[in-house]
Amino acid sequence: MNEAEIASGLPGTPNYQYAQQVGNQLFLAGQVPQAADGSTVAPGDPHAQASQCLANPGKLLAIHGFAVPDISRLVVYVVGEQADLSTAWTSVTEHFGGQVPAATLLGVARLGYPGQVVEIDATVVKGP
Repeated sequence: MNEAEIASGLPGTPNYQYAQQVGNQLFLAGQVPQAADGSTVAPGDPHAQASQCLANPGKLLAIHGFAVPDISRLVVYVVGEQADLSTAWTSVTEHFGGQVPAATLLGVARLGYPGQVVEIDATVVKGP
């Protein structure tokens, strides 16, 4: 993590890199539903967790000089049944006002933190 990421209110995570910029691209690591204090937001709630996962990239984009319209690809990981995937996807579409970038929605068996049911990573490309 760099100082700007910590100052933005992203949870401090040792030995973790939130994003890496390569030229006009920004690769975001999987964003998890954590508050600034590192606690898991809304354990077990795919809608609320997807919202939190999408709030954190907004901070990262600003730090690295990108904007939400620069997001080119998302991968949304959801633990649970089909209804949980649909609920998380509803949150994603709400966040982007129905204009979701290219995305993949995946059902997975488990994620990294207790109570975590959603994680989202992204590829961001700044236009000319």
